[in-house]
Amino acid sequence: MNKCIFLDRDGVLNEDRTDYVYRVEDFIIPDGVPEALRLLKDAGYLLIVITNQAGIAKGLYTRDDVMLCYNYLQDQCGKLIDDIYYCPHHPKYDTESLTRKPGSLLLEKAMAKYNIAPDSSWMIGDALRDMQAGKRVGVRTVRIAHEPQLSAECDGCATSLLEASRFVLEYA
Repeated sequence: MNKCIFLDRDGVLNEDRTDYVYRVEDFIIPDGVPEALRLLKDAGYLLIVITNQAGIAKGLYTRDDVMLCYNYLQDQCGKLIDDIYYCPHHPKYDTESLTRKPGSLLLEKAMAKYNIAPDSSWMIGDALRDMQAGKRVGVRTVRIAHEPQLSAECDGCATSLLEASRFVLEYA
């Protein structure tokens, strides 16, 4: 079985904004992200992005816009990410979906496709819904926050993806 780091996108792999990030020119990769991905990849982890993209349901951008940002991220980070799963739904705009975090269906699909062992895998995100989705499938969780505060919702906390990756490697 494989071990995996599931990664939320906005606030983890790129700087989050108050509005939606869907244009490459607004897709700002924080310092340390390429290094963090390399550390995790070198440690044998699959790297899979799990992200809610409700702006699609709201008509603000398209699936192609999501993939343009993903391809830009891949180009800037050495093509280290193995896959991306995104939920284009929002309950107020189109449909309820178990693929939308805190639902765990996207993680479950990735786990089945890539034969991922939950007990050696992690979810890194910046929101409670990321932690809840990870816990639902039995992976450990690290929450990224400007002022990290350990709580029952997560197994660790960090201020950046680089710090989170070092935490994972220390406690894996």
